[in-house]
Amino acid sequence: MRVLIDYRAALRERSGVGEYTHQLVRALLARFPRDGSADSLGVTLFSSSWKDRLGERPELSGAALVDRRVPVRVLNLAWHRLGWPPAETLTGQTFDVTHSMHPLLLPSARAAQVITIHDLNFLAHPERTRAEVRRDYGALARDHAHRADGIIVISKFTAREVERELGIAVDRLTVCTPGAPDWPPRASRPVDGYILFLGTLEPRKNVGGLLDAYDRLLDRVSPAGNRIPDLVLAGKATDESRPWLERIARPPLAGRVRHIGYVDPADRRALYEGAQFLVQPSFEEGFGLPVLEAMTLGVPVVASDRGALPEVLGDAGPLVDPRDPQALAAAMARMIDDDGFAGACAAKGVQRSHDFSWERSAESAFDAYQRASECRRKRTGAA
Repeated sequence: MRVLIDYRAALRERSGVGEYTHQLVRALLARFPRDGSADSLGVTLFSSSWKDRLGERPELSGAALVDRRVPVRVLNLAWHRLGWPPAETLTGQTFDVTHSMHPLLLPSARAAQVITIHDLNFLAHPERTRAEVRRDYGALARDHAHRADGIIVISKFTAREVERELGIAVDRLTVCTPGAPDWPPRASRPVDGYILFLGTLEPRKNVGGLLDAYDRLLDRVSPAGNRIPDLVLAGKATDESRPWLERIARPPLAGRVRHIGYVDPADRRALYEGAQFLVQPSFEEGFGLPVLEAMTLGVPVVASDRGALPEVLGDAGPLVDPRDPQALAAAMARMIDDDGFAGACAAKGVQRSHDFSWERSAESAFDAYQRASECRRKRTGAA
């Protein structure tokens, strides 16, 4: 089977979708042979950008590369609105499957077309989106989902959302969750660690609510006499994050909260290891990769009870209403004051992280490719 995967989300700064794309490609390359056998898989990565080049990458050894100097916005407009140019024209090759890492199709004249839906927040809250996501996703996602030969979703939560909001039968969906990194648990919890938030600073991440909770935390006196750790915000700033960044520059948060910007994947492990615990207070997540990464290392997690976060965290940490800063502050306070509770959460998190494997993710994706190919054959009457 020959598959063309849109790698553009991982070309530069790898946030959630980019990291998912990169790691799934690595897992596919590691799991499936390229020898022409029944389960062989030939992977070609597609990239287009006016200034950023894909180039050879050792960690992607085994994948063929197609890199075109076409501006992302121009190509996306043509693909999303016109369904042109097809993959065959752009690459000069033919494929059995094209795989888009977002909800809109990667056009092809002959291949089965698979899309990935991470979440549907763009439908529920278009005001929280920007650029092409705001322009195209809400208007086109339903039509593209119904035309797709296969649909990959990254959590059971997203599967339910797609079934309800887009009217897609559940048997057309393949759940392909992210996998845990191959990190051994850290040796111990740092005494002077910080509270960590990791994610793009955008409205659905509820950064404002986190700052409200942390403000309340600073007003309390720890019964155990523990100092309140500093709060580190790790993630790319957006236009919407300006009020939060201005707020942390003023008392009482000045000197206690710092924004360190986007963190390269190679540096994320060290960032987690220095944290007392992770807090993920999002209004919605299609999965919540930082929660899984933190659990893998034995970093306790406080998360909201929305989206897929309960599905990921399970009983390995407290789940709170993201609209209630007092409840969030109380959960954070318990992580600070109760070492036994924090240790139990860390141990449960490590155990739970074993449920998520990139190898299984690759097998699920391969299954989606096979099902999509069969769907296209039936739809077109091809032999």
